[in-house]
Amino acid sequence: MPESKMGVLSEDPCGVTSASICAQVTEISYPQKMCILVKKLRRTYTPGWETTSGRAGTLWVRGGGVWRCVEVGSDVRTSRCLEEHSNESGGNAMEAFVPVVNGGELRLQRRQTVVRGSRAAKHAVLCAASPPVAPVAEGQGKILLDCARGNQVSRPPVWLMRQAGRYMSAFREYSDKYPFRQRSETPEIAIELSLQPWRAFQTDGVIMFSDILTPLPAIGIEFDIVKGRGPTFESPLRSQADVDRVLSVSDFDPHSKLPFVAETLSALRSEIGDACTLLGFVGCPWTLAAYATEGSSKKEIPATKRMMYSEPQILHSLLDKLADMVGEYACFQIESGAEVLQFFDSWAHHLTPAQYAEFSLPYTLRSIEIARRRHLDTPLIFFANGGAGKLELIQKLAPSVNVVGLDWATDMADARKTFGKDAVLQGNMDPLVLLGSDDHIKREVQRVCRAAGTGRHILNVGHGVVQGTPERAVGLFCEQARAYLYEESAAPAAAR
Repeated sequence: MPESKMGVLSEDPCGVTSASICAQVTEISYPQKMCILVKKLRRTYTPGWETTSGRAGTLWVRGGGVWRCVEVGSDVRTSRCLEEHSNESGGNAMEAFVPVVNGGELRLQRRQTVVRGSRAAKHAVLCAASPPVAPVAEGQGKILLDCARGNQVSRPPVWLMRQAGRYMSAFREYSDKYPFRQRSETPEIAIELSLQPWRAFQTDGVIMFSDILTPLPAIGIEFDIVKGRGPTFESPLRSQADVDRVLSVSDFDPHSKLPFVAETLSALRSEIGDACTLLGFVGCPWTLAAYATEGSSKKEIPATKRMMYSEPQILHSLLDKLADMVGEYACFQIESGAEVLQFFDSWAHHLTPAQYAEFSLPYTLRSIEIARRRHLDTPLIFFANGGAGKLELIQKLAPSVNVVGLDWATDMADARKTFGKDAVLQGNMDPLVLLGSDDHIKREVQRVCRAAGTGRHILNVGHGVVQGTPERAVGLFCEQARAYLYEESAAPAAAR
């Protein structure tokens, strides 16, 4: 598409002057999400949510060889086709463009080319109506991927666990209306929720909105996530007969049982392009087993510990099945578009070091090795909540992963000594620091980055962002990472 300077397109493909578009775009406040109607394309995209208030904008779309300038209203009923112009290409392809102002220039930026009538076509139009993302500094788009591969980078890349969450007002507009599984298993919604923090805070990574429990129904373990209660399992696994009913990995078919995961990752990869890194994630076997055995999220896990102490063979047989499934699910995500994949051992804090060595570590390692053998070039991150006190055990995973994530209770300087100067570490600011003052957030970011050392660190929080965290604080956290340049930070240290 042609570019415009000084407010006028020098060569409009439709043969019309677009100064009016430029004037609108420079002033517009984009709604976080919109329903739009593209008339005469016979495509209506109204996925069932209300729209936020906001002034109308414009975008160009092409379908069946016809260009149309579409006014995007804050309500589907106010959207209308302003202009349409034919070209000679024809075909069943549809291209969506959004006006983006960058450095005083107006660009009609292509978001996606898709086949009309597909889910991706719906998503392309939705993306075209989304707020523009701030331009990425040259060479910084894949800084997270570069760092995860062990390459030297100029600053710590940044993303946050649970960065798509209820602390964001835009997220709550969905979570207040739709149950969790509907949000995570409907690609159009999952895509939007995944992109929200990237648009708002310019994180260096977009992580798919999903849950570690998502693959369990594909092997016969049904669950739901109830607002205010968390995960619930109607039939917890308490006996060998229960475990025997769980499907083995040979019957695990994510392509037919979890197609929404592939659709979400594929669309996200297309949407972000080279602007940042796409992360997928899986839950580790121990964490999934404990959830399925307990039947809900609990402060203590008595049913699992009872099985561990009285009938450990049942727990081992469940872990055996889960280890293979998790490895296959990790591969499925990578093959669907994930550029980096994180393994979450969220319930490692329930285990002593000896229990961790028996019931978690070997099964996690097996899952990781499945992914590593088939996707050698894809960086893998391992994160254990409750990893403090288990670092020497986690070291056994280090040769098989690219990045070790640290929880907030782990001392970053101690972890650096344990894993060595060449290891890539991730973390690990206490997420509740984000409830504090701006000065305290700045000091903590600098403290963590200094302790992590130069060039082998991904800045993150040491657990998920909590509900009630000010969005402004998350933005400041990300800004501080972008401002922490290793060359500049090393000079004062050398002087000291």
